[in-house]
Amino acid sequence: MDFWNDIATEKSWNLLKTLNQKLRFIVIGGWGIYLWTQAMKSKDIDIILTDWQDLENLKENFDLRKNDRLKKYEIIISDIDVDIYLPYYSQLVIPCEDLLNMSTNLEGFQVLKTEPLLILKQQALLDRENSIKGQKDRIDILSLLYSNTINFITYNRLLEKYNIKYFQENLRKIISSLKEEFHYIEIDNPREIKKLKKQWLEQL
Repeated sequence: MDFWNDIATEKSWNLLKTLNQKLRFIVIGGWGIYLWTQAMKSKDIDIILTDWQDLENLKENFDLRKNDRLKKYEIIISDIDVDIYLPYYSQLVIPCEDLLNMSTNLEGFQVLKTEPLLILKQQALLDRENSIKGQKDRIDILSLLYSNTINFITYNRLLEKYNIKYFQENLRKIISSLKEEFHYIEIDNPREIKKLKKQWLEQL
């Protein structure tokens, strides 16, 4: 079941594939989670450029805007928002320069590994909890948990390393409050929902 309409997600996916042929980057955000889970497609594109030279290429080919407040660059192509994060500039809870060493290849894309991906998704949700995008963040977090690709030992080590231990309690709250989000991954049985939540909270 999709959250955004098919036309928007298809356009976004095709754009991501095109950019992948021209630039060197790591996929994060909703598309990163989709590549791990195959659960829900995204409308926006979020990437970490691995080579500053590619920023010049983007400047030459697109209307690239610098967002100093949020420490990222942005382009809009055919109504698709592309957020571009850079090492030593962007301020994610795990520094981009460290994230460069936390990716793997999936379907021809360099994709962030699931544990840092989950942490960045929590960061995004904290910034926009009561919005429509916040609801999509919650579904993305659920999809990652359900995909059984999270190593909670690795996750907790990252929280320790980057001094963000409170993310663990934050994730507990998210898991406990998940309800209608299960519908989007086609789970409607209350008993199964309860069992999954219990399992994740125990692992955490």
